[in-house]
Amino acid sequence: MLFFSGESAAQNVALYEQFAGRYDFTFVGNTLNPAENGVEWPTYILTSSSADLNLNPGDSVLRAYLYWAGSGTGDFDIKLNGVDITAQRTFSTQQLSSEKFFFSAFCDVTDLVLATGNGIYTVSDFDLNHLVNEYNDNGTNFAGWAILIVYENSNLPLNQVSIYDGLQNVPTSLEINLTNLYVLDNQNSKAGFIAWEGDAGLPTETFIINDIYTLSNTLNPADNVFNGTNSVTNSSDLYNMDLDIYPLDPYIQIGDTSMNFKLTSYQDFIMINTVVIKLNNQLPDATVSIDNFTLECNSREIPIEYTVYNVNSTDPLPAGTQIGIYADGELIATNQTPTILQIGESVTLSQIVTIPDSIPIDFTLMIMADYDTAVTELVETNNTDTEAISLWVSPAFNQPQDIINCNLGLTAAYFDFSAYEESIKTDATQLVSFHESQSDAELNLNPITNAFNYYAATTPHQIFVRIEGEHGCYSVTSFFLRTRNCPPIIYNAVSSNGDGLNDTFFIEGLRDIFVNFELFVYNRWGRLIWTGNNSKPDWDGYVKDGIGNNLAPDGTYFYVLKLNDADYPDALTGYLYLNH
Repeated sequence: MLFFSGESAAQNVALYEQFAGRYDFTFVGNTLNPAENGVEWPTYILTSSSADLNLNPGDSVLRAYLYWAGSGTGDFDIKLNGVDITAQRTFSTQQLSSEKFFFSAFCDVTDLVLATGNGIYTVSDFDLNHLVNEYNDNGTNFAGWAILIVYENSNLPLNQVSIYDGLQNVPTSLEINLTNLYVLDNQNSKAGFIAWEGDAGLPTETFIINDIYTLSNTLNPADNVFNGTNSVTNSSDLYNMDLDIYPLDPYIQIGDTSMNFKLTSYQDFIMINTVVIKLNNQLPDATVSIDNFTLECNSREIPIEYTVYNVNSTDPLPAGTQIGIYADGELIATNQTPTILQIGESVTLSQIVTIPDSIPIDFTLMIMADYDTAVTELVETNNTDTEAISLWVSPAFNQPQDIINCNLGLTAAYFDFSAYEESIKTDATQLVSFHESQSDAELNLNPITNAFNYYAATTPHQIFVRIEGEHGCYSVTSFFLRTRNCPPIIYNAVSSNGDGLNDTFFIEGLRDIFVNFELFVYNRWGRLIWTGNNSKPDWDGYVKDGIGNNLAPDGTYFYVLKLNDADYPDALTGYLYLNH
């Protein structure tokens, strides 16, 4: 954890990267100031400078990070050994008393340093001379560069190297609280700083560890720690920048779990760009990654695959390290590492977890290694991995209503339900199909192709609907095709002459629909001359029980039609005209 205060508008220094293994670090760099700055001095800044890298035999470069900084809002394109360098990360801060801006930049130059090895490193094309006059009025005109080298050597003990960077300025104070430290050996521990704009002539700084001890050395007096010095080369002409390294051995003890640094300056304007801590820790570091999971429609059982690592560590991870699996923070399953994981090893595990019904379909899956905190680790805050999961479910839909059409006879009818293909959808991407059976709908077989003119021989008739959404998940619903007995249409002209036109008293929508109907035909004097029902043919103009040929004479007749249907309780009456 890091806490800062002071006269600043800046980007807080924070943990950037950690390494665990047989590692150490060093610096190489130089200033571009020809002399220590002051009011109206110097009148120019160099545009290039060089420094020597001298690693020992057996040292192998793991990382090389170039930092450069200066007055103004930034020069982010420079050269290193003639190679174009563009900033990958940038930082800025402001001196509030003067409202002047300052910057720093970062670039990973590991490949270049690996290819070059020991030798001279030159930064060039770094030109801030256009700002000299503006920044000389308060003596904050500067530029410089440094390469932080993290290297490996098989003869080193197992260390943890932590890099913190940003751009934070003092005055007045900067505080760093380091937790999750487990010091097993306090030998050769150290802290390094890349700092900018410190003045040798302003003895106003202190560097205190654990609220007790004041850090200082021959190059860095107790009251002037930021004074233009380089601990690697033991020089004091690194004008307005510092590459300082302090041993921590006298100030930390075996068993310590935390460390506190306080950097203060009550006058000198100083910017802290990078803090590097090396501690000798021999501990495992369990981390985990969620590698894969499989979802199925309407299933809360999820097969998951994940990997537990002991990579960035300095000690084996014990077998039986507990693993907790959470859904929205609720522990739903556990597991454990089956074997010891040596430094750099990992193990991939798989299992099926069941998501409780109380968990919503959109939730966060989290896997935590060492969830019971039984194993002491280098870092206790990097044990989890999370994945946002949305369970696959059957799509929502608008329930279709039953369709009612007129009975064409014996409950048959034609229906048009083609509009349901769109109205059922709740999402335009859904696919809707109609089927004759539940099984056909579920298997997506034999879809109905004539939904616009569908003939149902008998009703009620059930139509099944398949609604398919994302991931092939589908819902099945149904609606009924129903008929009702619509009012019959009575044609009141009869010409029983055998020409095939109006030869009988025809009533459309009557037969096989109102199966219990009764029809009575009367002459103009009220005499009943004919009766009919669903089992008798239509009246053809002959008189029931008539005299002679029984043919009724031309003229007007009257009818009474009893439908005997609950929807039509009243008889239908009217007249018809008979013309032979």
